[in-house]
Parts: sequence; C-alpha cells; structure tokens
Amino acid sequence: MITTPSTPQFDQALMALGQARQANTTATNAQVLAAAGMVLAEDDGPAALYERVKRYESAGVFKDTDWDYPAILQPDIAKISLRTGDAQTTVIEALSQLRLLAVALGDYAHPRITAEHARQFITQVMALNLDLLSGQLSEADRERPFSLGPIVAALYRFQIDAMGYESILDSLVAEVWRILEQRPIDVDDAREMVIQIAQCLFDPTLDTENTAARQLVNCLFAPTPGCAEDPGVDVYGMRLPTFTDEELRAEAQGFARAMHETGLVSVYHAVFLHHLRSPEVGGEHLIPITLGLGRTGTDAYQCHTALVHEIIDDIIFVETAQAIYGLALLLERGVLFNGPVAAGLARQLRLPLSASTGATLTTAFGATREPRVWLMAGALNLLGQPLGVGQGNNPTCQSVIGLSMWADNDPDYLLQLVAWAARDDEVLLRFEGDLVSSKGLAAGLAKQRPLDVDPVSMILVPHLDRIYIEMGRLCGERDDDLHRWIHPEFYGWWVGNGFRAVTNAATDKIEDHAGFIRAFYASYHLDYNGGVPVIHPQPAGIAATDSAARYVGRHAIAIRRVALDPDGEMRVYFFNPNNDSGQDWGQGIETDTHGHGERHGEASLPFHQFASRLFVFHYDPLEQGEPANVPAEAVDTVLALANDSWAAVF
Repeated sequence: MITTPSTPQFDQALMALGQARQANTTATNAQVLAAAGMVLAEDDGPAALYERVKRYESAGVFKDTDWDYPAILQPDIAKISLRTGDAQTTVIEALSQLRLLAVALGDYAHPRITAEHARQFITQVMALNLDLLSGQLSEADRERPFSLGPIVAALYRFQIDAMGYESILDSLVAEVWRILEQRPIDVDDAREMVIQIAQCLFDPTLDTENTAARQLVNCLFAPTPGCAEDPGVDVYGMRLPTFTDEELRAEAQGFARAMHETGLVSVYHAVFLHHLRSPEVGGEHLIPITLGLGRTGTDAYQCHTALVHEIIDDIIFVETAQAIYGLALLLERGVLFNGPVAAGLARQLRLPLSASTGATLTTAFGATREPRVWLMAGALNLLGQPLGVGQGNNPTCQSVIGLSMWADNDPDYLLQLVAWAARDDEVLLRFEGDLVSSKGLAAGLAKQRPLDVDPVSMILVPHLDRIYIEMGRLCGERDDDLHRWIHPEFYGWWVGNGFRAVTNAATDKIEDHAGFIRAFYASYHLDYNGGVPVIHPQPAGIAATDSAARYVGRHAIAIRRVALDPDGEMRVYFFNPNNDSGQDWGQGIETDTHGHGERHGEASLPFHQFASRLFVFHYDPLEQGEPANVPAEAVDTVLALANDSWAAVF
C-alpha cells in the first residue's frame, strides 16, 4: 500500500473516527478531512487515498452528508465544491471523486451507484475541469488557501492517468452528444464542455484526434467556411459584405446544418442573420435556409415574415444566439398557424416588465441586454423545444411538466401565463369555480426563486408552484389522492377524468396493486385499450428509485405516447423534467433517450418496466379497455419488479 509522510496520521484519524462512531454516531470527521488534505498535497497522495477508498467509506467519512448518496451528486455542483469550496468541502469532494473513480474502474463495488453511473459522473466532472489538463493553474486556483489549487490539479492528473486520456476524451465527447441528443433548452453546461474539449484539441502539446469532438467544436467555433478559423465576431462581421451570393448561401447552409445536427448555435449565426436583415444586402430570401426550415417552417415564415424579422432584429444577438434554434423549431412545428400565438408573441416583444422581473433576469443573465430580451429569447426556446425544459436543482417537477405540456399543446395559454407573471407579478388560475391568485401566497415546494433554469421558468415557476400547493390546501380532506382533483384544474381540460393511485389516501398503503396495473394496461397499452393512442400528454406520478432500486420519493412526469419501438417492443415515451432523462432506476431499468424511437427530449422504457414504477395516472374512462383481458403473466412481472424495489416501503 502506498504511503506518504502524512498517511500514518490519516490512518490513525480514520481508526479514531471508526471508534468514535461506535460510541457516538454523530462524531465529527474533521480530523480525517484535515489529514486527508495533508495527504493530497503530497507526492502520490491521491494514489495513496485511492487505495484506502474502502476503508474511509467504511469508517463513515461521508455519513450524514450529501456525499453519502453518490447517485444524487451533480457534476456542476461537484466542480464548484472542488474548485471554490472551503478546505473541508474541497477535501471531502476529492475523497468522493476518488471513491467514484474506484467504482468506475471496477476496483470498488458500491451498493448505491453502478460503475456506469460513476463513470458518467467522473466523465462530466472531468469535462468541466479540462482546463486543469495543462497543469497551468489560473490565478484563482493559485491563490486558494491551504494549497487547494495544486491539490485539485494533482487529483485531476491522477484521474487522467487512471482512466487514460484517450478514453476520457472519447467518453467526454460521447457524454456531450448524449446530453445534446435530448435537446435541452439550457445548454450552458454542454457548451462549457465543448469549450474545454476545444482547448484540448488545439493544444499543441497534446496528441489528440477525435472526429466527433471536432464536429462539436466546429459547430460552435467554425460552422461555416467564412468563420472556419474562428476569427471572432467583429472580424466575421466585416468579412460578410465581401461575400458573393453563392458564398452567402453556403454560409446559410452551414449554419443550419451545424445547428440542427447538435442543437447548439454558434454566435456567428446571430451575426449572419443580422447581416441578412441589412437593407443594402437584400438577403432575406436566405433566412429560411439559415434557419434550416422545411416546407412547414418556410410556410410559417412567409405567413409571418414581419413578426420573424422583428424577432431577429430585437431579440437575436450574440448573447441570445441559442434562441435561433428555438425560433427555427417554433416555425417548423407550425405553432404560428395558431392565430393567438402570433399575437401573443407580438405582445411579448413589447411587454413591459415589472421591476422585480427585470431585476431577477438581470441578476441571472447580466445587463448586456434588456431583461425583456432574455425573457423573449427564453419564450422562443420553450415554444420551439417543449421537451427541453428542466427543473434545475429545484423540487418543481409539477410546474415544469405544465410548462412543457402548455408549450406543446396550448402555447397561447402559456404566453398568457408568462405575460401575467412578468408584467403583473401575479398568475390567476381557477380551481373548482374560484379564482386562485399567486399573489400573497407563501412559497411552495421551492423556497427560493430558481436561478439555475431558463428565463421563462425563472419567472413563471414560482407562481405556479405556489398555486399548485394552494390547490392542494383548498382540497382539504378527501377520499382519494389530491392529484385527482388538482391536475385537471391546474393543467387543462385534456387531463383524463379517470384516476388511479396505487395507495390508499387514508392509510398510505398499497391497495389492489394488481388491479392498478390492469387498469393502466387497459388504458394505455395498445394491445388492451383497443389501439387508442395517447391524444394529449397526461400527467402521471412515478415512484422514483435509485440505481439500487430503493425508493427515493414521488416524482411527476408526463406520458406522451405509447408505441412499438423499432424492435417491435411496446414502450412508454414520457417527458421527465429532471434535466437529464437518462437515468438508472435499478433492476436493470435504465431510461433511454435515443436509439429506441425517442423524439428529442423524450425518455422511454419498455411498458412493463415503466408500469413497475407507476404511482398515479389519469385515463379516459370512456376509452378504457377491459382490465380482465390483461394477462396474469404481465401483471405478475410488473408486481415482482415493484415488490422487490420501492413497493416494500409501502
């Protein structure tokens, strides 16, 4: 076992912690963390601690902290803990990452996280810290106390050496593509990963070649012949007047291809669109090509040319370039053929914002553009990508699936809600005939305004969250799960009037689980419901489980459709607002985001696997099949999966 000058002190502190925890389960781990920090600062320190992963995990270093639940850790938060945290936070994060590295490499089997999940986590963390690869510390890293900067750099070098740089780059690139395949609205993390990958690709001291990585980098920095060497937006803007019509067309095609292949938009794209709008250029005929529009999108553009031009002029800038993708998809979806939507967008362009709305948007996105620009850009992205919205690190899944369903199914209503929230600091909904106002209500599940989300969510979700909780309060005591009454009022008329919950509302115990499963099959499975497809997205609740199939809590999703996948297997395709829909729910149940007929932003599971995690669902009692026709074998399969996981808690 590797030793360093401070490992004996660490080993002694570890033994003392184990003994102390036998007498007092809340004994502090401060001495262990202090000793670990000393080891990390020494030559071979990370390697020495790596060999002791099992020992310090068993001693309870992570007990009663978030790090004790590795499956819930977030890479972006891990970066902050590692790079800007205090000494104790940085050290415990380093110990956690060494543990996950051991799990990823198969040197340590952890009961609460799989090797694949651990590798995915380490890959993302490394992608966000690739600037450490050169070994050159930034001023901020150098100035950290207790040599934390060099400690983190040494940890990173150990991770690189352990996993092998070439495989890491491949994994990093694959991870970025996996995330982008879901087409999230918030692409800041993905963009940051691509920037870090670019620094590696163009570092002359590193021998790297990766076609998929270069495609990502080119998408942002060199999407067209005119900006192939990433000249900067000012230089590119000065070049454009010298381009011939043929060269402009090539630029337009290049921008469209790069954007639609990845879901990322280059800042040069915004410069190019503004150039086409210049009166002396006369390039407006190239705008549909630049947006990559098909027949439907081109028709929508031609019917609403003035509105689109105003959006480009007033909203599309280098800082809001990503909204170009939202605009393109909005047009391609034909949303503007719904008359109220065009009027709603025109109002949104000129909407006066309240002081609090303006301050919130400026705090989150900066003062380089007016707050209304950020909000309108967010609205374009949400209407173009209804399945790309996420809840961030906030307990607001109910509200976020509302945003997604309205953007997809009732976009003019969504724009009305945005207008109320942004202009009036109030949202009005009806519950059983009475108006419910968000004004004056206490905070809902989210106690603070979410700032790690898109602009529309940032402004609207706090109002929706408060109203949702208020509707629950207004229900009072009832004889069934309160979602039965809340969902149709909160989301819209299309929510099914039929409702099933797997537990008894009075006892919170599972009741007739087999009947619940039969009802779900008879309502949604095409073989047992008469072949009736899902007409409108339906809110549903699942029993969320971790990678060890243990119950985590209830979580809201939206069932979008049920269909045969390309291999002929019946699957449920659903929207999960939990930012990344690729998840491991244990028992071999891993949600897919591509490869099985998923549309961008959808997650999917084989029907029986999804049913095994279902907690509540809505259905149309007039279109339900006969539950008795569902085979007993199918029901037993679902019951076995549930009973061996979350159902044991109930």
